Amino acid sequence: MAHGYESGRLDLPFVGIATFGKRPYIQNWDAINADVAVLGAPFDFGTQWRSGARFGPRSIREASTLFSFGHAGAYDHEDDATYLGGDVRIVDIGDADIIHTDTVKSHANIKHGVQKILAAGALPVVLGGDHSINIPCIDAFEGRGPIHVLQIDAHLDFVDERHGVRFGHGSPMRRAAEKDYVTGLTQVGIRNVSSTAKEGYDAAREMGSDILSVRQARALGPKGVAERIPGGARVYVTIDIDAFCPSIAPGTGTPSHGGFQYYDVLELLQAVAREHDIVGIDLVEVAPDYDQSGSTQILAAQVLLNLLGFIFAARAANPALRPGG
Repeated sequence: MAHGYESGRLDLPFVGIATFGKRPYIQNWDAINADVAVLGAPFDFGTQWRSGARFGPRSIREASTLFSFGHAGAYDHEDDATYLGGDVRIVDIGDADIIHTDTVKSHANIKHGVQKILAAGALPVVLGGDHSINIPCIDAFEGRGPIHVLQIDAHLDFVDERHGVRFGHGSPMRRAAEKDYVTGLTQVGIRNVSSTAKEGYDAAREMGSDILSVRQARALGPKGVAERIPGGARVYVTIDIDAFCPSIAPGTGTPSHGGFQYYDVLELLQAVAREHDIVGIDLVEVAPDYDQSGSTQILAAQVLLNLLGFIFAARAANPALRPGG
């Protein structure tokens, strides 16, 4: 007897249009009706060394098709749970328009996209792009209540200004900390020679940051790190792919050895999702041209899909984690 998923098209991962997770594409941003809306932010004018993250959204979408065989949900035998079943509605709304050489207009277009997602009551998932795209993402949350930022990254990104530049990829966490609705930051994975000088670390701590290196995070364990986030905080998660060791994620502009392995990050995200309302996500700095194997973008897609699974499993189990709960 044929199973239900064997009727109709087989629709293998390499067939069809490469939306995120092969989910429906919604062109009209005033008609978003979903639990999750994925937005591309293919902007990399904020980089200080190797560019190429403008191709990140496209590459992550293509990689995400690997996990989209058309079956209902994804069964995890360790957790004995099926994640992202048919009850979780995910759509891809395409990309924010990018105006070459114009950071202000490009960021404004990204902010507009996130605002449309939030207005529709959906969870925004933004695919970067360099880490400066986090600035308009956080800007879009103005007037929507307090948020706490969980940053998973190799670099502190707390530069105030350099030669008049305030909106590059070295500054997003500084810009976030300045917002009165950002109640604090937990910055995890920060290591080695950094893009931020000592004054930046001092300023970050003065402005409410809790900073942990990879070794410190491992000593605490994922649960211990998650417990450092204030109870009841609504959490925005920003993931820089260079938080991972370049041995598994070489496709990025500023690789830094000694980074996280996959389960370091996955278990942290699962612990956070179980206890906190996650209100927004971005994943940045995937630059696919530096990884011909495609492993970096596959890692990015896998992390995002698992995180979404954790979020909606937690919401199903705990009404307090649901929007308005």
